[in-house]
Amino acid sequence: MKDLLKYAGKYKRDSMLAPLFKLLEALMDLLVPLVIASIINVGITKGDLTHVWKCFALLVGLALAGMVFSFTAQFFAARASVGLATDVRQALFDHVQSLSYARLDEMGSDTLITRMTSDVNQVQNGYNLALRLLLRSPFIVFGAMVMAFTIDIRCALIFLVAIPVLSILVFGIMLTSIPMFSQVQKALDKLVGITRENLTGVRVIRAFCKESSEIEQFTRNNDDLARLNEKVGRLSALMNPGTYLLVNIATVVLIQQGALRVNMGGLLQGDVVALYNYMAQIIVELIKLASLIITINKSLACADRIADVLKVDPGMEYTGDSLRKQEYTDEIVFDHVSFGYEGSGEEAVKDIDFRIKKGSTLGIIGSTGSGKSTVVNLIPRFYDVNEGSVLIEGVDVKKYPKGVLVDKIGIVPQRAVLFEGTIRENLKWGNTHATDDELWNALEMAQAKDVVENKENMLDYKIEQNGRNLSGGQRQRLTIARALVKKPDILILDDSSSALDFATDLKLRKAIHSLGNELTVVIVSQRTSSVKNADMILVLDDGMLAGKGTHEELLRDCHVYQEIYDSQFPDARKAVIA
Repeated sequence: MKDLLKYAGKYKRDSMLAPLFKLLEALMDLLVPLVIASIINVGITKGDLTHVWKCFALLVGLALAGMVFSFTAQFFAARASVGLATDVRQALFDHVQSLSYARLDEMGSDTLITRMTSDVNQVQNGYNLALRLLLRSPFIVFGAMVMAFTIDIRCALIFLVAIPVLSILVFGIMLTSIPMFSQVQKALDKLVGITRENLTGVRVIRAFCKESSEIEQFTRNNDDLARLNEKVGRLSALMNPGTYLLVNIATVVLIQQGALRVNMGGLLQGDVVALYNYMAQIIVELIKLASLIITINKSLACADRIADVLKVDPGMEYTGDSLRKQEYTDEIVFDHVSFGYEGSGEEAVKDIDFRIKKGSTLGIIGSTGSGKSTVVNLIPRFYDVNEGSVLIEGVDVKKYPKGVLVDKIGIVPQRAVLFEGTIRENLKWGNTHATDDELWNALEMAQAKDVVENKENMLDYKIEQNGRNLSGGQRQRLTIARALVKKPDILILDDSSSALDFATDLKLRKAIHSLGNELTVVIVSQRTSSVKNADMILVLDDGMLAGKGTHEELLRDCHVYQEIYDSQFPDARKAVIA
């Protein structure tokens, strides 16, 4: 939790005023038993009704003052805790955005979602309660003991014994339950992951009639979470009966000793009532403290999980130096590059070596899992290579300042991702100042103009989350248009036309080719028709470069390319040979 307290710095005044006003409220509560004792000892015993009414007015005054102090404390506590949660959530989101692809792959999106939502909410609730009750309850407990000593020292010794015993019980349960709450949150992470996977893959699940097996898996993990909650709940449940038992034993002893002292004339009846009220206050505060400790335990466990994410190194370092303008002849250079994903145990691509000039078109083809997407992900430095180097415009990608390299590159990923909002808002992601004419030009080039024209409100048509109100081909064409609006130096199409028919794919490639030397294009595809006109084609096989050259050269010399081409056009080469 201490790692997150720095985010409470802006709310230091509120964080100090909240417990201060709570202590003032507690002071009002501690004065009440003394007033009650005075009513009994003076007003009732001596029949002084005027004194009774004065004390009654004082009790009303104490109640009103306590209420004002309580409301004020709640106001400051709420403002501090909400502010803390807001800043922590923002810091967590900002940090996640700075993490490299490798770190995101390692951590997983499910646990990040849980930590940014459920965990932050737990920290907010815990901080709010801590500001209001963490000092108030101990203040009441020890204040009641001090007030008891002002009434009668012998009876107060009972408080002196009971409070340390109660403290041992409460803090013993707290220290035991903190690790258990961490296990509960981990189980929740797993359940959230399963739920998210099922919701996003519901069509596949139903297509394969796997509903029953998925329900069984969810039930097992849900039951595991329930068992962990029950286990920690049973331990936490010991707190209330344990504190009740100890306090009631102390109360019995107190009443017995008080009665003896009254019979001996060493104590007044009102003083015994005051002592009993102080013991009752201790009972109430310890119950509050028990509930508070359970909440704080959860908050501490969640705070540690959030701090763990904030401590994660982004995984990439960027230079702060500006790049000097220099002459170059090649746009993209891979100098004997090898790379493997963390935890995979083997390299995804090995010894990739090629170079292409500015304004050229590079095609990358290969079977599924051959490393095509891995290669293009190394161009914008989504991952750092293990061996070799990647150069863009003659500069190693590791030497580019943050944001400069990706500004040069327009990427259309395999999975077409659109965000909730209008078509115009989605297209402007790469260029917020783009005019409507530029948007329409990009749409026309991406073969998506007719898609938008047929939508109600056209550019202002509302896209739902993940673009679920569009077809796969429509989503792909809009993501291509979004990349073109950016006017990048390098355009990467990572198998981004897989949902397009051959005619639309051909029109798209012709439109992009019409840009001439303005744009360097990298096309990843499993279709030879998509890459055959490229200036250079890379053929990947099991992460290795099986061949590179033009379409004609590869048909003549590359066995892997021949197999791919023959599988798609089985009669084409036979006709040529004949």
